[in-house]
Amino acid sequence: MNDQEHHHHAERAIMPDAAFLQLGDGKVAYIRKIDSDDVGSLFPGAPHLAPGLKLWALLAADGTPIMLTDSREAALANAQEADLTTVSVH
Repeated sequence: MNDQEHHHHAERAIMPDAAFLQLGDGKVAYIRKIDSDDVGSLFPGAPHLAPGLKLWALLAADGTPIMLTDSREAALANAQEADLTTVSVH
């Protein structure tokens, strides 16, 4: 990591939840890695899945579930097709 990368990383801002929810006026989504054990809480209508699977959820900024997939690339592609801007959350 060079000095410029380190400096940029150190200045990362934390956005308050309320501001994040309003970000992008419905055009911002985030991709989150989840375990199959947690699918029911985000996607109440989802069928039961085998335990321990690593999956990717595409969610609107307000937390509304958009899609569930086993591939980060598929979640990104779906967001691009829907003209959504994706952001990383940790």
